[in-house]
Amino acid sequence: MAGCGQQPQISAPQNEPPTGNFQTSTADSAAIPSGETQSIPPAENTGRPAGKISAEDALAIVLDNADVPEGDAYNIKNETDSDNGIPIYDIEFETDYGDYDFEVAMADGRIVGADYEVDEEWLDALDGSPVTAEEATSIVAGKVSGASAADVSVWEESGDGRGRYEGELFLDGMKYEFELDPRTGRIFDWTADLRD
Repeated sequence: MAGCGQQPQISAPQNEPPTGNFQTSTADSAAIPSGETQSIPPAENTGRPAGKISAEDALAIVLDNADVPEGDAYNIKNETDSDNGIPIYDIEFETDYGDYDFEVAMADGRIVGADYEVDEEWLDALDGSPVTAEEATSIVAGKVSGASAADVSVWEESGDGRGRYEGELFLDGMKYEFELDPRTGRIFDWTADLRD
């Protein structure tokens, strides 16, 4: 999937988070009651040009990018919009450990905007392996398609008493900023903005 990367798979604590009710909406349809599914008609019936990704594909892309299991997401909003002249899916969802907001280009599934931050108490309950700054650089580079470790700037911060790696990455007109937990290797604060 374009715009996706991998980060270490870290399981949530056993009591976190419960499966929520899904509610999806698009500009072409009304909200779907909990427990029901939405069937998206073929592209020729939706006004969406052939070859464009579907709303379901866009949601799968952002869940993978955020490292959020599908069962953890609820109050899902998936609407069509435009940003800087680019047709996008504007996708928002909640979990018991954070709120997520993404913009995905309809043409190719590229993430052109993202903003999320997970709860630090939830993060503290996770198991994981400590990572070095060099490993943090590799984790971030692996999250952005086409990025290499040389594209990532990382520095260590501990001013608020919580150690973290912070940094940024510029690639293909996108600016990424992040905070990564050195104890678990988990990115817990992530923003991505398309720059003109």
